[in-house]
Amino acid sequence: QVQLVESGGGLVQTGGSLTLSCAASSLTFSNYAMGWFRQAPGKDREFVGSISRSGGVDTLYADSVKGRFTISRDNTKNTLYLQMNSLKTEDTAVYSCAADWTKSDRWVFNSDYGMDYWGKGTLVTVSS
Repeated sequence: QVQLVESGGGLVQTGGSLTLSCAASSLTFSNYAMGWFRQAPGKDREFVGSISRSGGVDTLYADSVKGRFTISRDNTKNTLYLQMNSLKTEDTAVYSCAADWTKSDRWVFNSDYGMDYWGKGTLVTVSS
């Protein structure tokens, strides 16, 4: 059974940093482009960032996090990461990772349409 398990969420002050992890199991991790989404209370889920199945330079970010968040992956550890710096109160949300099977080494995405697997999420709370 495929599992995506997020960790690393918590409470942080404005301007602080957190690193989220998403551990994948029971899938060939390197066959999936991966991404992060978030959902704030009372709001729709929104795209945060994605990375191609090979990693490297092929990444895509939402404008709201560009320059502050960095997505990366380690295919040897079947793990996806999200380094979050300069956190703002508006970054408060449940962050979930998602996997999108692809044949392309360079495919990245910016919507939740057609994701194959989802994690349950980890809560990030940014306080002022």
